[in-house]
Amino acid sequence: MKSHARVVVIGGGVVGCSVLYHLTKRGWTDVVLIERSDLTSGSTWHAAGGFHTLNSDPNVARLQAYTVNLYKEMEAISGQSCGLHLTGGLQLADTPERLEWLRMAHARGRYLGMQTEIISAAEAKALLPLIDEASFVGAMWDPIEGHLDPYGTTHAYARSARIAGAEIHLHARVTELAQDADGSWTVTTESGSIRAEHVVNAGGLWAREIGRMVGLELPVLAMEHHYILTEDMPEVAEIVSSTGKEMVHAIDFGGEIYTRQERGGMLLGTYEKAATPWSPEATPWDFGQELLQPDLDRIAPSLEIGFRHFPALQHTGIRRVVNGPFTFSPDGNPLVGPVRGLTNFWCACAVMAGFSQGGGVGLALSNWMVDGDPGFDVWGMDVARFGDWATPRYTNAKVRENYSRRFRIRFPNEELPAARPMQTTPLYDRMLAQGAVMGDSWGLETPLWFAPPGTEPKDVISFHRSNDFAHVGREVAAVRDRVGVTEIANFAKYEVTGAGAAAFLESLLTNRMPKAGRIVLSPMLNERGKLIGDFTVAKAAEDRFLVWGSSQAQIHHMRWFERHLPGDGSVAVAPLGMRLVGLSVAGPQARAVLAGLADTDMSAEAFRFLDMRETYVAGVPAIVNRLTYTGDLGYEIWVRPEYLRRLYAAVMEAGAAFGIANFGMRALLSMRLEKNWPTWARELRPIYGPFEAEIGRFVNFGKGAFIGREAALREKEEGGKLRRVTFSVETGDADALGDEPVWLEGRVIGWVTSGGYAHHVGRSLAQAYVPRHHAAETVEGYAIEILGERRPARIERDPLFDPEGLRMRS
Repeated sequence: MKSHARVVVIGGGVVGCSVLYHLTKRGWTDVVLIERSDLTSGSTWHAAGGFHTLNSDPNVARLQAYTVNLYKEMEAISGQSCGLHLTGGLQLADTPERLEWLRMAHARGRYLGMQTEIISAAEAKALLPLIDEASFVGAMWDPIEGHLDPYGTTHAYARSARIAGAEIHLHARVTELAQDADGSWTVTTESGSIRAEHVVNAGGLWAREIGRMVGLELPVLAMEHHYILTEDMPEVAEIVSSTGKEMVHAIDFGGEIYTRQERGGMLLGTYEKAATPWSPEATPWDFGQELLQPDLDRIAPSLEIGFRHFPALQHTGIRRVVNGPFTFSPDGNPLVGPVRGLTNFWCACAVMAGFSQGGGVGLALSNWMVDGDPGFDVWGMDVARFGDWATPRYTNAKVRENYSRRFRIRFPNEELPAARPMQTTPLYDRMLAQGAVMGDSWGLETPLWFAPPGTEPKDVISFHRSNDFAHVGREVAAVRDRVGVTEIANFAKYEVTGAGAAAFLESLLTNRMPKAGRIVLSPMLNERGKLIGDFTVAKAAEDRFLVWGSSQAQIHHMRWFERHLPGDGSVAVAPLGMRLVGLSVAGPQARAVLAGLADTDMSAEAFRFLDMRETYVAGVPAIVNRLTYTGDLGYEIWVRPEYLRRLYAAVMEAGAAFGIANFGMRALLSMRLEKNWPTWARELRPIYGPFEAEIGRFVNFGKGAFIGREAALREKEEGGKLRRVTFSVETGDADALGDEPVWLEGRVIGWVTSGGYAHHVGRSLAQAYVPRHHAAETVEGYAIEILGERRPARIERDPLFDPEGLRMRS
């Protein structure tokens, strides 16, 4: 083992070998992979080896498509067969709701270039004669599915990396990681030590243990996973003989199983409801190429459904039962990227679908390490998407929930219960007592809507407008006609202080920083000029700024802030988290409600739009911002949590004379739609530039240098490729949600980022990205595909509510 390397990759599974190969492909050839045993000796060797391109996150789906298309390249470079079987696959729907979900998935796949097709049960049986046609109502066909040889594929990555100059050391378990003062890492193994500039944790089953060596508790857990191999089946032989082809793959949502041909029989795997973690506290270092004790009783309910749906399995013997551990994150997606607070320490773990995602993970991570940016929108895989609330017990509960639901539908208004409530504000009990239906907002319980007395405070889950529809409409009406109040703890909050605070923020954000007592809105860009943040910034004092942003991006943004802090100590950035909570009071009577509560002049002349005051409200110290995401006259009132109950009680008492009402997140999102306002993680993502997103007015080129300035200036001058637009849609009882295709003249030309019903203006609206020339030239003739049906749509050039912004400035 050599003494120095640019990168040390820890873990010799398919993901670690993919990272190693992709680093060499980017020109970093001084790279070493260290494996505690042999390649594939963790969970890779016993994997079923299936691959597919479909994923609920379109950006992850793109990387999965890249992975599948990579295998031919690997074979050509390495001379090692991957054992590819491109059979195609069926996703089988046994209920109308599951077929609706498949129609949505098919529609979303259109703008990704996927070749899926919705077919009847009879057509599915023609492709896979083993199924009981009467058990299904339809299916989706995907020609880009299949399986491969896990051993051969992993070695193809490894050989390709070695050909380019990488080194691989086996039987060299890592025992210690230490970072020196110069930022370099000492990786100590049982076979010696090596110094490295970068370390990649691709430890698979041992990713937690590698993380703990640097003080990191990763939200990852291994689950026991069964599949069975049948004896040879005459039905399989007959189908193969008559078609001349291998049997197609299938996912049966009703049975929560997947199946494919394996030699002369079938392989059938299940994500059973009785999900069982394996070694939940620590992974034994001596665990090797061995399997776990099978438990057929645990998977029997799924197998019984599978045997009904695939009748030939009822009289087929089981040749082998495989039960092995696989790692999962709480939401089932990988954990990829740099770890906040640890220089040059990278994660590539919790990749449970390694043969669908491993190539994409290697590509994104190698780009990130070489260029400082993954080159794609990888938010769905970013290790920064979980906060410190993702504790081991939380992870255990959420992974078990996610595992047991892997093949179940997630409805758009469905809130999953595991590990909740995790974080609550002091108003949690008050909100529940008033009928609040709560949602999980980055670990925090947040009111979604309020059920009136006599109404059950629970969502009826559906792809269509549901039981909350009328109640959300009443909440919107209360705000637009009178006044409403909602909690706003679910923002990220930061305090930026020090002599260099203003210059620091000027260098990171696109807008000029405000004067004392004023507020600005500002995007944040990466070096490519793409959107990586959207903030509200208030100047509280000469060397003190308060910044608000998206809660779910808090770790992501802190990682960026800390990366760019000056080395002289002149700036400090502190995330305030739940130390600052608050209320938004909005509507035409908002000023009247607060006038008697605030120890400051609340008149329009004294307290202008985008003013900020540190004052007292209802006798408690507060920060008051004059703005609101509703687009109406409104105020944000921020206080420490110990004051929130008093503040809320006083606001409700003062507001009673004006008909004040609680409103939740769904009403807020409805109101922002009719203002054409974007939101982070939907309209604002790192694949869009500020002018494409129609927020170029917040980019101030006259203020001096900032990150991404040159790229943003080029975008402004050249116009960019896309434009964010708002469509009004002629719908029935279902609205656009996000990721639906936008049609024009018989072809898909764009995609929806978010949508819903705008109750005040009485229209179904959808925000979307379309090519710039279409946005400029064409208003009519569009269609948005909702649940498989193309609904007529037109571009609305101006906000449908208060287009001149007079209400919020009044």
